[in-house]
Amino acid sequence: MWTSLDTWTVLIGALCAMACALPGCLLLLRKMSMMGDAISHAVLPGLAIAFFLTGARASFAMFLGAALIGILTALFTQWITNFGKVDRGAAMGIVFTTLFALGLLLIVRAADHVDLHPDCVLYGSIELAPLDTVSLGDFPIPRAVLTLGGVLLLNTIVILLLFKEFRLSAFDPALAQTLGLHPSFLHYLLMTLVALTTVAAFETVGSIIVIAMLIVPAATAFLLTHRLGLLLVLSLGLGVAAAFLGHWGAITLPPALGFPGASTSGMMALASGLLFVLAWLFAPPSGLLPRWARERNERRFPPTPEVTPSSKDRLS
Repeated sequence: MWTSLDTWTVLIGALCAMACALPGCLLLLRKMSMMGDAISHAVLPGLAIAFFLTGARASFAMFLGAALIGILTALFTQWITNFGKVDRGAAMGIVFTTLFALGLLLIVRAADHVDLHPDCVLYGSIELAPLDTVSLGDFPIPRAVLTLGGVLLLNTIVILLLFKEFRLSAFDPALAQTLGLHPSFLHYLLMTLVALTTVAAFETVGSIIVIAMLIVPAATAFLLTHRLGLLLVLSLGLGVAAAFLGHWGAITLPPALGFPGASTSGMMALASGLLFVLAWLFAPPSGLLPRWARERNERRFPPTPEVTPSSKDRLS
């Protein structure tokens, strides 16, 4: 039976997916999709250090510590790329594996004293998020709705205000520099948005699943359109669809198949992957099946070569 907790869970998942999809589209166009992966792993030391300094799991302190480490991850990656003369992908791998290992060590050390389990850090707790509420008047609202809704609003405002600048710097950074659009500033602004979004989504969907929410809806939308405005809108819709299908699948499929249960976060990632496969198969005109049908028709009915005046002369 569908309850109000299921509705809140889907709403939280949808807000999380939409907040991640907006910066995810810009990362995809800049060929920096792995940056979301790097930041989502590297925030672990920030969480642990914030706990050691404050001695409590206060949300703001944890959020601030993880956000600072996320921004530092982007800075360290850029410095290693510029001064170490290594590929950007290699720099991301160096930074996020080092910080992730440090974070796991600190988390395990902290887990000796509190109920902060590494599995919760990796997989999140979206099913329990509706139970953590704050009161607005007489109406209790899950804290995650306010946090993720605020981040989604921030991402939407920044991208709408700087839409032209982000679009030009994504496709032609040299021209953006020539026109005085400061692509470096836009790069670090985007990294800040990615860090804030990752940290806000971290508590809800965990470190692993947030990567799927950052990249898969954007990659699926990219199969359907190459126009940035429509790409952003489609990625938002795909995120909402993944949240609903993921939670519906988590509460219906395991009992039907005889399994004990499934995580909503994991099923959201699975639903996102299935939507990507459907787009890859059927998206016009570049999907696998439309392209196969078009090539098959061209082989069966080859286009008639156009007869030009010069060819008429040669035939006569």
